[in-house]
Amino acid sequence: MTFRSKNSNVLTSFLNKKQCLFLLFLFFFSFKSFASYILIPMDADHQQNHLKAYGITYWVLAKEVKVKWLLNYRGGAFLIPDFEELQKECKIRGVSYELLSNNKAELLLNEVSSPAVNQESIVLEKAPKVAVYSPKGNQPWDDAVTMVLTYAEIPYDVVYDEEVLGNKLLLYDWLHLHHEDFTGQYGKFYGAFRATPWYIEQKKEAEALADKLGYTKVAEEKLAVAIAIRDYVVGGGFMFAMCSATDSFDIALSAEGVDICETMFDGDPSDPNYQSKINYDKTFAFTNYTLERNPLVYEFSSIDMTSKRHVSFESDYFTLMDFSAKWDPIPTMLCQNHTSLVKGFMGQTTAFKRDEIKPTVLIMGANKINGEARYIHGIKGKGFFTFYGGHDPEDYRHRVGDPKTELELHPNSPGYRLILNNILFPAAKKKEQKT
Repeated sequence: MTFRSKNSNVLTSFLNKKQCLFLLFLFFFSFKSFASYILIPMDADHQQNHLKAYGITYWVLAKEVKVKWLLNYRGGAFLIPDFEELQKECKIRGVSYELLSNNKAELLLNEVSSPAVNQESIVLEKAPKVAVYSPKGNQPWDDAVTMVLTYAEIPYDVVYDEEVLGNKLLLYDWLHLHHEDFTGQYGKFYGAFRATPWYIEQKKEAEALADKLGYTKVAEEKLAVAIAIRDYVVGGGFMFAMCSATDSFDIALSAEGVDICETMFDGDPSDPNYQSKINYDKTFAFTNYTLERNPLVYEFSSIDMTSKRHVSFESDYFTLMDFSAKWDPIPTMLCQNHTSLVKGFMGQTTAFKRDEIKPTVLIMGANKINGEARYIHGIKGKGFFTFYGGHDPEDYRHRVGDPKTELELHPNSPGYRLILNNILFPAAKKKEQKT
């Protein structure tokens, strides 16, 4: 009896140890599995700060960790492998997140890849190097893009004419054009602001820079800059522009070799009948437009819909188009949002006349009732461009001298989300065409 009891105790002790080891292993495996992925939701109900969520994603990419962008899933959620600092960083920045096990993440990816749903998983591979084309004296709040980059904590460099003409754009993956006038007409501010100190000073500075770079006219120097930016895009760059940088860029390219500036802008009269000399083949997005000849009118051409709009503030919205995530991943990426209806906002160039957009250009956001496009995208050579009408998505009618927008009050802005979609677009792994 004693012998059997002793062996029984040994056996029981051995089994208890095995059970403990098994349970310890199971606990360790389960814990590790539970915290394997972080999902950053981007829908309306579960994300407290959409804008900073893009900053978190960029921060992860900068650490050389790949991210899966789940197109059309919960507003364009991000799936990220969990690592030590990530949860802490989300908490610091106020970004909502959820923990997923390996099994749940795998099930989610299978769900997204199903042919039965209009969803797709896109791998983001690296943090794009970002440049903002802007005069050096401008403050970050002068431009919606610099404001949202600063708020989202996404780093960027400021470049201007000297850097562009010095081929420095080759250092960057993504370029934003500040609200610049590439035609040499100083923003068409002459009618209302020609006697103000800031207008006089900016004109002097532009003339001095053109002279320094070897040009006799500002219009000639700005054309050279526009051509250099065009070549950057054709070579594979990503370009984003808002407000007057959109139409003035195309107008400058189409007017190469033609003087469209009146005497108060460049010291001599414009070319007679210059409208007939415009070459629309040279533009990125627009065609068959008519230039505004009157220097007192705050407008460049018929492209812009600002003076032709028949919508009130209450009804001023535009709709994002619905694309196939699996077959059209690029426009789908650029339209990710927690709503398909975005509040409109105005600028010098508010929206684009649909009839004057080239058929090769994709309209991604439009107010169909007013016949205007707000958000368009196209391919030029090996590169891409996106034009976004309006000045500030959270300042309906921004005027010169107005106070800056406090993005802390608009952390879930759908209008600003469209800008940040474009920031992450160059990070996407290029997929083979299905056709």
